[in-house]
Amino acid sequence: MHFCHSILCKMLGMGINMRIKKLSIIALLLIFTIIPVSAQNQTYTVQSGDSLWKIAVKYEIGLSEIISLNPQFSNPAMIYPGQKVTIPDISAVKTVEDEVVRLVNIERSKNGLQALKSNWQLARCARYKSQDMINKNYFAHNSPTYGTPFDMMKAFGLKYSAAGENIAKGQRTAQEVVNAWMNSPGHRANILSPAYQEIGVGLARDSAGRALWTQMFIKPL
Repeated sequence: MHFCHSILCKMLGMGINMRIKKLSIIALLLIFTIIPVSAQNQTYTVQSGDSLWKIAVKYEIGLSEIISLNPQFSNPAMIYPGQKVTIPDISAVKTVEDEVVRLVNIERSKNGLQALKSNWQLARCARYKSQDMINKNYFAHNSPTYGTPFDMMKAFGLKYSAAGENIAKGQRTAQEVVNAWMNSPGHRANILSPAYQEIGVGLARDSAGRALWTQMFIKPL
């Protein structure tokens, strides 16, 4: 069985208007994981001028994930050429996430809308949300860990004047989840909203291989 939810937030000054559709909670017996994706590791050799932040940006991986995988750096602010850095390889997950973005922009183009720019930091936030739904056994916009999607985006350092979120569970492919969202008025409204400029898609899979999808939209400040 497949599920989808959508939430929309438009912020004008101090006023917030939020709409939540089709809210239900699905309880699952799943395991906890530390890194929010199933990842293989790769190794990077530090070059002159590198910092862990620069390496994180290069691989579009959160700095905290790199630090957690590299306890050999007693001071993460000090790294030297020739040192080895372990990087989580999430390229397979990113490929699927990027395909969702591509399909969303096709739908926007059909409706005369500007393509959304992929934001890897927003995608990281969305990926954490998908994994959090697995870890905490829920399916909803409000997270027991991070609060509302809007609080979560802010906690991840994202600044916006408008934001929205779509979630889904059980769809097997990028095409399947985009079709499901486009066939639901609330999700379709987020995908086709002219208010948004950037998108992040986060995919996580539970212990049975079922997909949890989060799609976040923002108009950055």
